[in-house]
Amino acid sequence: MILRHVALVVTAAAFGIIFGLGLILSHMTDPARVAGFLDIAGAWNPALAFVMGGAVVVAAPAFWLARRRRSALLGTRFELPNRFAITWQLVLGAAVFGLGWGLSGICPGPALVLLSSLAPQVLVFVAALIAGIVLADQLKR
Repeated sequence: MILRHVALVVTAAAFGIIFGLGLILSHMTDPARVAGFLDIAGAWNPALAFVMGGAVVVAAPAFWLARRRRSALLGTRFELPNRFAITWQLVLGAAVFGLGWGLSGICPGPALVLLSSLAPQVLVFVAALIAGIVLADQLKR
C-alpha cells in the first residue's frame, strides 16, 4: 500500500516536472507570448497554436488508450469526461477560464510554474484561482 502511494506521488511529480519544463522551454510561462497569440488584429504570434497542436498529438494516443482501460497503469480508478455533453457548467467554466486568461495572460498550468518567481501578479492570479476552485466546489454542493 505504501509502495503504491510512493509510486503515485513519484509519477505525479515526474509528469508535473516534465509539464513544467515543457511550458518553460516553449516560453508559455511568458504572458506576453500568450497576449501575442490573442492579438489576432495586431502582431499575432502563432507559437501557442503550435504548442497546443503538439499537446494534442501527444495526448490523443494516451486518451485513446485510456478509453479502453478500466484503471490507470498504477491501478487507480479514473473517469474520463463525456466529450459530447455541453452543459451550462462547462460553458460558464470555459468563459471564466478564458476571461481570466485573457485579462492576465496567465493560464493555471504556467501560473504554478511562475509561482517560484513570487511575482505579485502571479500570487494574485493563484489566489484568485484557488478562490475560484473553492467557490466552484461550494456551488456544486
